[in-house]
Amino acid sequence: MPTSTPEAAAAPTLEPSFGWLWHAPARVVAFGFGSGLLRPAPGTWGTLAAWVLWVLILSRLSDTAIAAVLVLAFAYGCWCCHRVGKELGSPDHSGMVWDEFTAFWLVLWLTPGNWEAQLTAFILFRAFDIVKPAPISFFDRHFKNGFGVMWDDIIAAAYALLVMAILVRLELLL
Repeated sequence: MPTSTPEAAAAPTLEPSFGWLWHAPARVVAFGFGSGLLRPAPGTWGTLAAWVLWVLILSRLSDTAIAAVLVLAFAYGCWCCHRVGKELGSPDHSGMVWDEFTAFWLVLWLTPGNWEAQLTAFILFRAFDIVKPAPISFFDRHFKNGFGVMWDDIIAAAYALLVMAILVRLELLL
């Protein structure tokens, strides 16, 4: 969705493709290794791709390494999404799914490791990311840059984690 800023007005709105994606590392990251090009529901595809990478790679790391990955993924994601959003003329293009990757990795890190808990976390995270209850909707509307793209998903992750903590505490999810 274009904004009224001079920067956004100057950039053409492009429709990304797999060929376009692989010409710059920032594009590859912002579009979640191509998962953001899948339709419909690129955010859901991005979250699924993040889950696969979690199971195959990240879940095997130490807590310290995961924390470092999350901080770096957030910081680099802010830069990548800002740059690619400007390039596309759309500061929060639906195909940019690195925000889902980073936020869902945070959720998975703090969620019990069984598939039932992870599936519940997936559903909760996607629901909060789609519905955008306050203050998620506030950040989504008012922060149209790389930080804004990333931050509203971190807040959605916090909501999902809060519900997960309640479910674990009530022993409905172990």
